[in-house]
Amino acid sequence: MLRATEDAKPRDRAIVVLLLYTALRLTELVTLDVGDARMSARKGMLVVRSGKGDLYREVPLNRPVREALEAWLQIRSARVGGDEPALFVGPRGRRLSARAVDLVIRNTARRAGLALSAHVLRHTCVTNLVRGGNDIVLVAELAGHRRLETTRRYSLPSAADRQAAMDRLEIEP
Repeated sequence: MLRATEDAKPRDRAIVVLLLYTALRLTELVTLDVGDARMSARKGMLVVRSGKGDLYREVPLNRPVREALEAWLQIRSARVGGDEPALFVGPRGRRLSARAVDLVIRNTARRAGLALSAHVLRHTCVTNLVRGGNDIVLVAELAGHRRLETTRRYSLPSAADRQAAMDRLEIEP
């Protein structure tokens, strides 16, 4: 999926990278304003003001996200008048709808030979955070989950995990 974004427009690349590395929900992404992305050369933060249940949270941005957002913001400024606060806009300079963002994800995925939605990117991010050994409370906070049980679902073992565990099992006689 990331390789498919290399040839994509900067806006579309920023959308995919942001969803894949921040675990944002589709509705959270489309409600972001330019001022919600705070970046410097070494770090960045994304403010999610209208998460599920109006839950406010701040999500740190890694280098790939900062780079993708900076590339998009350079182009965005030429496309948008001063009165549109939306981070992601279409060709007419207006806020993208959830449907438009969903099409960006699906079209990019199709070019990669995949069938993905924005939620699959969110799921991938949360799963990678959990399986990477991060504390489940931290992952829940980053994902905007109120209940740890919701986050725990992402740590459930797959069939491949179960097979690998059995393959590693050795009992000495």
